Amino acid sequence: MQRLLATSLLFFGLSAQAKAETITVAMVNNPDMVTVEHLAPFFTKKTGIHINWVMLPENRLRQRVTMDVATHSGTFDAVMIGPYEVPLWANAGWLAKIPDPGPAYDLNDIFQTVRDELSYKGSIYALPFYAESSMTYYRKDLFAKAGLTMPAHPTYSEIAQFADKITDKKHGIYGICLRGLPGFGENMAFISTLVNAFGGRWFDMNWTPQLTSPQWETAISYYVRLLRKDGPPNAASNGFTENLALFASGKCGIWVDSTVAAGTLFDPHSSRVAKVTGVAQAPEESTTAGSHWLWSWAFAIPVTSHKKQAAEKFIAWVTSKQYIRLVAQTHGWVGVPAGTRQSTYDNPAYEQAAPFAPLVEEAIKSADTAHPSALPVPYIGIQYVDIPIFTGIGTTVGQDMAAALAGRMSVKQALARAQRTTKLAVEAAGYLKK
Repeated sequence: MQRLLATSLLFFGLSAQAKAETITVAMVNNPDMVTVEHLAPFFTKKTGIHINWVMLPENRLRQRVTMDVATHSGTFDAVMIGPYEVPLWANAGWLAKIPDPGPAYDLNDIFQTVRDELSYKGSIYALPFYAESSMTYYRKDLFAKAGLTMPAHPTYSEIAQFADKITDKKHGIYGICLRGLPGFGENMAFISTLVNAFGGRWFDMNWTPQLTSPQWETAISYYVRLLRKDGPPNAASNGFTENLALFASGKCGIWVDSTVAAGTLFDPHSSRVAKVTGVAQAPEESTTAGSHWLWSWAFAIPVTSHKKQAAEKFIAWVTSKQYIRLVAQTHGWVGVPAGTRQSTYDNPAYEQAAPFAPLVEEAIKSADTAHPSALPVPYIGIQYVDIPIFTGIGTTVGQDMAAALAGRMSVKQALARAQRTTKLAVEAAGYLKK
């Protein structure tokens, strides 16, 4: 491991005699980022660059980073953002361009769909730590016991039937786990793909919101009915992290969520169901368009950073082939950052350790952010809409969907309220004429 680390650091031109300095990095607090924190001392030992970590839940991270970058506060030297923020923030002049890390870094090794999502006007503004799509996880043992077979491409109608047959609440087994925690990147990431799969869209070509359309009503009614019947208690409080913990502890029979969870669920050190977990593509229904998302957690540098060179060294190291090999040696191949590099998926060791790898590669490469719906749309983005006001819209609508799930209002009431507030927002922003 020491030889590997030394090679990676020499590759980046890093020196153990570098002047000591500290950079502040904002990251989401999921298992992959905890691994980064554990391995960072190796980076510090060789470079003299210390890391001040700010690790937050997804919703809080988005709020704090957005506020800091938008107001030019300069708190952070590197921030973890995604393809929604990159083009918008680059256009606003909030991000520094990422210089070419050099031929050995092999920028072309990163999947084209991921590079494109992190670029603006031909320049890259963030380097991907991992990338993800969405897929279906299920308990093979529960399916075998119930005499069920998961199709490679299930429909949501089939998912509901399966969940009902494997639910065993007396023994703490819930047939389905889905995101319910409000947030444009939490419950609305999943719900947007659900609506897409049922043939819906956020806006028509005139930017008129479509939240009271038959497709939205059918999709949300399905979602609420399914989780109330076969989901865990307090589902409206469960986001990615909570559902990951539920599935890994053996309490969920089916979970539709991020492909990045596979590294945790197939690792026997972190999952009680590692040997009985199966995977399939994200469910479809009336269409495949937009049924699985595309996202990456990537590191970018705010223009307000006074330590850009140190930040560049850090993000080049943490997104490199060398870092991936370091994780493989210290934590096993199943736990390496996924979804970014072709070389990872061409590696026999990864293929052997990660049986889900071909499915993830297919999902990421096939995600079409320019055509997220079977109907024409004026926006780009599968689980988000690429306009600056969507963070507010998505979060507000997410609260309405959580209220419907929790029984505080009916589906019709929640959608009507969401339609009104969304219409007001796009009118005020000038997208929709009054």
